[in-house]
Amino acid sequence: MAQPNHDPITATADAGAVLGAYLRAQATAFLRALRLHDEGTASGADAAEGSDAARSLRGAARRISGSLATFRVVTESAWADGLRTELVWLSSTLADEHAYAARLTRLMDALHRLSGSPELPAPRASAGAAGSLTVGSARAGALLERQLTLARTRAHSATLQALGSSRFHAVADAVAVLASEVPLDAVAARGRVADVLVPLAAVAETRLSTAVSVLPPADAAHPYNADHDGPWHEVRRLLRVHRYAREALGEDVTRSAAAGEALDRHRDAAEAATASATAARTPRIAPATAYALGVLHADQRHEVEAARLEFRHIWLPEPAVTPR
Repeated sequence: MAQPNHDPITATADAGAVLGAYLRAQATAFLRALRLHDEGTASGADAAEGSDAARSLRGAARRISGSLATFRVVTESAWADGLRTELVWLSSTLADEHAYAARLTRLMDALHRLSGSPELPAPRASAGAAGSLTVGSARAGALLERQLTLARTRAHSATLQALGSSRFHAVADAVAVLASEVPLDAVAARGRVADVLVPLAAVAETRLSTAVSVLPPADAAHPYNADHDGPWHEVRRLLRVHRYAREALGEDVTRSAAAGEALDRHRDAAEAATASATAARTPRIAPATAYALGVLHADQRHEVEAARLEFRHIWLPEPAVTPR
């Protein structure tokens, strides 16, 4: 996907010119990824290549939609609102298949790791944790594979249906037009970057800062408390919007990218924990299977906490130490 080169943007440059260049670059990246995806599908390319193309396609779609949200007043608002809605739909649809595949891989890897760990607590009336987990992990893995493979198959069908729909072709046509011409507001687009784009990007940053400030404090967190996941997911969304706004301004987003990766891991672990809990509620499963799924759930919730701590370390400044 197209990435900014971090060349400085003159504060007195026209806002429309700067935003237009960024949106055209992302539209071009979208069309390139779409071509690679179509070529890979037609030639029967391996799953990795198809996944890379789909990831690039989603990334470009998110960058366009995020920029249209942040800098809406600089564009023709009705056009921006319509295209943003369609790109959010497309990105969400394309993400599902990858998410189920990645979740299954994460859970299978965790089961393999945990089944050989001597540090696990043994369940009641059990001779040992490792043996009990080894017995249950195979069945737990089979159960998770059935459930997540079915979900992935359905998501794949939904993706194929979406990519063959008139709705998608309308989106692709709109992005193709965007690659050469960006509909801009005649007045706002003539303003200076410092007067138009910078304040709008600051609004996105303020929304992110507000969301971060109301996160539960680290010392009040509990690894099994999934009630706090929602606010963290919202921070992840707002961080992404903030990052794309700074990209459009040509700024270095290394710190934002690292923090976003931590929140991606948080999301992945939280959803994997939910998947293991859902599997554990399957009727009539053996106690050893339920035990393995419970250990897996606990493991993923601890991964959630680790990701939260990593984000805090990256994003939040260390408290000043008062000298004695």
